[in-house]
Amino acid sequence: MLSKIINITEYSGEKLKFVAYPMGGMGAGMICLEGTGTLSHFSLRNKPDIHNEPNVFSAICIKGEKNIARVLEGPVPMYKIFGRGKGMGNGLPGKNYGLPRFRESSFKAIFPFGIVTLKDEEIPLDVQITGWSPFIPGDADNSSLPVAGLEFRFKNTANEKIECVYSFNAFNFMKTGAGNEQVLTVPNGFILDQPPVEEKPWEQGAFCAVVDDLQARVDCSWFRGWMFDTLTILWKNIEEGAAIEKSLPKEEKPSPGASIFVPFQLGPDEEKVIRLRLSWYVPETDLRFGKDEEKSENCGCGYGCKDKADTKEKYKPWYSKRFNNVMEVSDYWGSNYEQLYQKTMEFTRCFYDTTLPGEVIEAVAANLTILKSPTVLRQTDGRLWCWEGCCDETGCCYGTCTHVWNYTQALCHLFPGLERGLRQTEFYESQDEKGHQQFRASLPIRPSSHDFHAAADGQLGGIMKIYREWRISGDTQWLKQIWPKVKLSINYCIDTWDPKKEGILKEPHHNTYDIEFWGPDGMCNSFYLGALKAASLMAKAVGDDYSLYDELYLKCKDFLENSLFNGEYFIQKVQWEGLKARLPLEESNTETRELLMKEGPKYQYGNGCLSDGVIGAWMAEMCGIGEILDSDKVKKHLMSVYKYNLKKDLSTHVNPQRPGYAVGKEGGLLLCTWPKGGKPSLPFIYSDEVWTGIEYQVASHLMSMGYVDEGLDIVRTCRKRYDGSVRNPFNEYECGHWYARAMASYALLQGLTGIRYDAVEKVFYIGPRIKGDFRSFISTETGFGTAGVKDGKPFIEVKSGCIDVRKVVFGTGNIAYRGENIE
Repeated sequence: MLSKIINITEYSGEKLKFVAYPMGGMGAGMICLEGTGTLSHFSLRNKPDIHNEPNVFSAICIKGEKNIARVLEGPVPMYKIFGRGKGMGNGLPGKNYGLPRFRESSFKAIFPFGIVTLKDEEIPLDVQITGWSPFIPGDADNSSLPVAGLEFRFKNTANEKIECVYSFNAFNFMKTGAGNEQVLTVPNGFILDQPPVEEKPWEQGAFCAVVDDLQARVDCSWFRGWMFDTLTILWKNIEEGAAIEKSLPKEEKPSPGASIFVPFQLGPDEEKVIRLRLSWYVPETDLRFGKDEEKSENCGCGYGCKDKADTKEKYKPWYSKRFNNVMEVSDYWGSNYEQLYQKTMEFTRCFYDTTLPGEVIEAVAANLTILKSPTVLRQTDGRLWCWEGCCDETGCCYGTCTHVWNYTQALCHLFPGLERGLRQTEFYESQDEKGHQQFRASLPIRPSSHDFHAAADGQLGGIMKIYREWRISGDTQWLKQIWPKVKLSINYCIDTWDPKKEGILKEPHHNTYDIEFWGPDGMCNSFYLGALKAASLMAKAVGDDYSLYDELYLKCKDFLENSLFNGEYFIQKVQWEGLKARLPLEESNTETRELLMKEGPKYQYGNGCLSDGVIGAWMAEMCGIGEILDSDKVKKHLMSVYKYNLKKDLSTHVNPQRPGYAVGKEGGLLLCTWPKGGKPSLPFIYSDEVWTGIEYQVASHLMSMGYVDEGLDIVRTCRKRYDGSVRNPFNEYECGHWYARAMASYALLQGLTGIRYDAVEKVFYIGPRIKGDFRSFISTETGFGTAGVKDGKPFIEVKSGCIDVRKVVFGTGNIAYRGENIE
């Protein structure tokens, strides 16, 4: 079926070298399938380990007068030979790069499946490797399993019968040096085991590999020798076409690793599929983050992350509560493999059953891999806790940062229950009795200290997202329960940043750029506007007083439209006088003090054209709140961003900040420009950068306003940087790999189609910005399917679960389905 999906990018040649495709469950760890077929990025210990490429490989031997053996991988990318990692200057000992491989490889991603094709003129086989792990919208638990599957498909291209031996081989990469590691046999497979160590319980862990084939033979007694002896003998066995079956070594020293051999024969044009099931189990960690730690040290990313916590309670992964050991995981994986495969395929088939532009589908699907990366953790009560992204060996910027996760639009539609769990954390554990929210949640999730600024965009965005989660779930009782916390939050925002109740955020307000804006700005005031509107709508729904929110909303809207709009775009009016807050002159050094006295607060944008300048209006659109600002002025702002901030060539652009996201002849959407002059000497930090996710936010907003070509232009420019030649197409990064904000790409679906389901009123909304008939994916709390326009009329086809539609709102008119439900 996967082969029938068209318009999928194929990566080969130079565009193959950085491809690494995540496999694994949400919050369960990750293994990447590279474009060559290599397994890498082994991050199984509840934290990233980006450069961890252990000596693990599959191989094939074709027996004959002269046996031919190959590692089931394409050529090793040359950057690995002397480009990064350990041991390069010493010849890469411990790597298997010196073993023969197939001469050609290519890769396709059809989420969550990654497909490697191998070719070699000397090998009479067509070889395809498909890697995957379960991903089933609405089924969070089965989508959170610590498992991955690899299916090796061999087709005989010769005119005669051939005899082959497949093998999977792994050195014991789970061992930590404690000296008590072991390699164990299980039916049709093996376990690489690191038993517990008393003083370091988090070092225990197990990895299991099993093949679904009755002919499988397992060797858990590898040759033990010096230097390169083990790999030398192992390859000799592979090359000879051996199918060895040996139990544990009799001597005390454990085997260095293990192999699974599967002998088989193929007639001309015959095929053979070998399924390799991988699972892992690391139930303990030393992870604890939050302001109540007594002992901590910086992770090295420069953004205040904590690590090396004391003896207090630590994070444990969700799967450690459901399963007792790796064999229970493996047995569940084996017993349910076919069912999970079919349900995952049902989603994939539905998602790709679309006529939307290929670059849109690619951008959405590529960034869904973030949910399979170490960016996401899931604790034993089922709630997610997430990083912003991943450093090489630790998470980056802890606590499901509210102003970063504001942008993500995927989780709320695919796994709404998990998204509501994030709101629970924000409005309970992370919010105090005054309504102040700590925008970085503690891990394990628990009440946070409140000794830092609240984030205006994060906290106000959370209020809009409460409205969104209510409309997606249809659970008004949930809204009533959480409303007192929401009311406390919005009132805190008013009292803190708009104490005079002018409808304007003037007081310094912290935001996603890690600084405070002084005076009113379009970005945060558009968040304020959306939060006030959402609060009013929710207050009405629960029977509470909403008059203040309506009053402030009208004031805020008037101020934004008439005082912050310069005719082309919304700006910031920097203000530091007449406020409760005071400039920290006494805390500054001499040169900083002189600059402050001359220009006012550092890190503002003033007359700049900010890509995030009306993000609150975008959030309101995505959350189902509706139009909150004059649409003509919003359109002008977005088109100004497109005109001034999108650069197709950054060769002459000055960026003294972090250039790695887009540089040289690459293109990208700058965070801010100053087309009318007036750039501060020290504008807000990051202002000259290109950020993943911001591009999708602007692109989807442009699309929703009717500017489809302009939105697609931004998407193409972004994805061009991720073509595999310089960056991994499946790892859009900013402050770390697999950066959460990139999941703003999911909003492209709504931006193009206007498709949204309101579970409160059972209404299916569709307001396409593309002409003619189309098909698109839709996912709701209770089911998913395909929706769009056919013969000029809206339709919805439910593929899994049910979607109770009582009315359709198509464009500006209402079309009723005679009261019938669509199931």
